[in-house]
Amino acid sequence: MKKVVTNLTFWVLTAIVAGALLGHFAPAVAVRMDVLGKAFINVVKLFINPIIFLTITLGISSMGDLKKVGRIGGKALLYFELVTTLALLIGMGVAYLIQPGAGVATDNLNGAAIGEFTQRAGEFSWLHFLADNLTLQVLLVSIVVGMVLSRYPRRQPVIDRLNWASKYVFRGLHLVMIFAPIGAFGGMAFTIGKYGIATLLPLAKLMLTVYMTCALFVFLVLGAILRYCRLSILAFLGYIKEELLIVLGTSSSEAGLPGLMEKLERLGCAKSVVGLVVPAGYSFNLDGTTIYLSLATLFLAQVFHVELTGAQMLTIIGILMVTSKGAAGVTGSGFVVLASTLTAIKVIPVEGLALLLGVDRFMSEARSITNFIGNGVATIFLAHNEGALDHAQAVRMLSGKTTVSTVAEAMEQYSPSLPNLPVEPAAPRPGRAER
Repeated sequence: MKKVVTNLTFWVLTAIVAGALLGHFAPAVAVRMDVLGKAFINVVKLFINPIIFLTITLGISSMGDLKKVGRIGGKALLYFELVTTLALLIGMGVAYLIQPGAGVATDNLNGAAIGEFTQRAGEFSWLHFLADNLTLQVLLVSIVVGMVLSRYPRRQPVIDRLNWASKYVFRGLHLVMIFAPIGAFGGMAFTIGKYGIATLLPLAKLMLTVYMTCALFVFLVLGAILRYCRLSILAFLGYIKEELLIVLGTSSSEAGLPGLMEKLERLGCAKSVVGLVVPAGYSFNLDGTTIYLSLATLFLAQVFHVELTGAQMLTIIGILMVTSKGAAGVTGSGFVVLASTLTAIKVIPVEGLALLLGVDRFMSEARSITNFIGNGVATIFLAHNEGALDHAQAVRMLSGKTTVSTVAEAMEQYSPSLPNLPVEPAAPRPGRAER
């Protein structure tokens, strides 16, 4: 019983249920809980860039071979493009098969409500995406610093100080994660309170299609990739269950990003691979967002009875392959990028976005969770491909024998790979005979 009470997963799940109940029975109060969800995400965001900088810098400085850094980066980009393109094709195939937009009424469209999104879509540019994306900037700076440090002959004192900083950054993160149930409660309460369960009914078919397609992608495609690495997708999902629940409650993959990086290192992935792949994947490996964009585009085409030609389908695929990569750099990502895609296609009425306003937030959980899992799987695959995965360690961790599962352990234990930190052996207990 004590273990259940101190289990972080238990409290996050309880908070999600409590938030949903508050949102349903007291929506006015629940909407004001949004401040709790936003506050938690904002605090976690403070750790993202320091963790990225420290992880990449320490990883590259200890790697030695800078050609390997470029090789991993090139493989990562190729992997991202192939897998997200597959996600796009799967989304479009399911949309054609299930026809989620067939029979949806368009009588009550509120075109004025989408003006903000279409304006922001028109303002989007790749220059702004690169200039405003702090995560990518930190990634690039970290790579440069790591490369310089790897060539610096007196680098050991600098590495020791960075290791010290990394140790306390992760300890601070562990303390913050104790408050994850509060953030999950606030995010879920706001979502249910503001939009209500009733808003789901008219577009329930679309929502079920999105969740079903994301589930199929995770278990079939990502599962097959992990099986290639001789690991189980179910075991991996169990390993990152706390982070998945936090992403579910807050509808933000950012909330689980630092924890994912730490757990991937514990799993046996090299620090350099984790540091390169996860931050880059956050901007370019958006499997869930790609599935949502393809489904939503064809959903609106079906709603307005737009018969797309083969050439138009190829145009949509080409545009989505580009626009989906910019989703993480735009606030309200999926919806804004969808608006920019429809504007570029000029075949499907942009006003149809008003149909999705009420349910977009509910589908963002599916997008965020799929993106999150996809980046974890990408890191494991690339580490395995590079010979930078300790497979025996991964099997041990996924078996659950050494996983941190309680709040107390999360406060006490710090275990990312930290080279050059001395570990003192535990003193033997007095009076205890040695065996």
